[in-house]
Amino acid sequence: MPKQYDLLIFDWDGTLMDSTGAIASSLRAACGDMKLPVPTLEQARHIIGLGLTEAIEVLLPELPTSDYPQFVERYRHHFLGQDHLLPLFDGVAQTIPELYDAGYWVTVATGKSRRGLERALDQSELRPYFHASRCADEGFSKPHPGMVLELMDYCGATAERTLMIGDTSHDLQMAQNAGVACVGVGYGAHSAESLHAFGPLFVADDFADLARWLSQYG
Repeated sequence: MPKQYDLLIFDWDGTLMDSTGAIASSLRAACGDMKLPVPTLEQARHIIGLGLTEAIEVLLPELPTSDYPQFVERYRHHFLGQDHLLPLFDGVAQTIPELYDAGYWVTVATGKSRRGLERALDQSELRPYFHASRCADEGFSKPHPGMVLELMDYCGATAERTLMIGDTSHDLQMAQNAGVACVGVGYGAHSAESLHAFGPLFVADDFADLARWLSQYG
């Protein structure tokens, strides 16, 4: 069957890498360090996918912006102590090169910082298989469509031939805002039920489920 899409845009955390638990625990630990109200695990997981500044605004609306640098430092202290141990989901290391070899433009749109994504690409050894990437600290955070539109422009892809794949409502809303199709994954930060509200073509139970869908309908 001919490919339905030319450009695949993957979220990173919670979609390709099993990192949502580490992000949520680091956010909560940073709040504890600064004697701030500690959000529930569900609240911490909900803001995953946003840029860090936007995540702080949602999670801690009363926190003065002058305290943001200290919060970011404490968050990074906790996260960087464990990020080198975070695994890819089963099947990612095999499937991403296969998609690359099949002729797709394989890209990333993430709420991570550029420095964080570069570190993750090196640690995962997947850097050679991504044509391009965009990060939240380089422009607009999700759900603004900016990252998707920039990747489409870079790859010369049309909206009809572009597919966004992510684990959060922020990812799928970004796809909606950019006018492109989307697929959700229900094994990351947000529940499958919450993802269905954004009209994805499919919601995968695990990465193997996603790989099967892409092989048939991608």
